[in-house]
Amino acid sequence: MREDLDIPLGPGLLRKWACMLYEGLLVFGVVFVAALVFGLATQTRNALENRTGLQAFIFLVLAAYFTWFWSKGQTLAMKTWHVHLTMPNGAPVPQARALLRYFLAWVGIFPPSAVAYFTQISATSLFVGTVLWLMAWTAISQFRADRQLMHDVWAGTILTYAPPASREAKRS
Repeated sequence: MREDLDIPLGPGLLRKWACMLYEGLLVFGVVFVAALVFGLATQTRNALENRTGLQAFIFLVLAAYFTWFWSKGQTLAMKTWHVHLTMPNGAPVPQARALLRYFLAWVGIFPPSAVAYFTQISATSLFVGTVLWLMAWTAISQFRADRQLMHDVWAGTILTYAPPASREAKRS
C-alpha cells in the first residue's frame, strides 16, 4: 500500500506475467474440453467446418470461466501467485463487473489479431506479436502509481498481492 496515496499496489510485473502464463496453461485444458464438447454436440468432423461457431463457443466458455472465478476473487493461477481481485472498497467483484472485466481484457488481444487479419501474417508471427504486445500492454501498468492493469482501471476492479502468512504465524 502506498501510504502517500492510500492506494493498494497491484502485483509486480513478473508476478503478473507468471500468473498469465500459468493461467494460459490452465485455460488450455478448459478450451480443450470445450472444443471436445462442441465437436461432439455438433458432430463436427473437421476443425475448420464450424470454425466461427467453435470460436464463439470457446469465447463464451471462457467468459463463464473467468466471470465465475473472478467473482470469487481468484482463479487457480491467481491463487497460486497470491493475486486477488476485488472492488476498490475490498468487496467481492459482482459477476456483471467480472464479465465487463473479461470483455475489457480482450483489448490486450485485439491489436495483434486485427493486424494479423488485415495483413495475413504467419501463425508464428502472430504468436510472437501477441506475446510481445501482451508484455508491453501489461508493462504499461508499471507507469501507474497503483500498478493496475488498464482493463482493471476501466472495469473499476483492483488486483492486489497478498503474500502468504509465514509458517510461524499460521501455527499461532
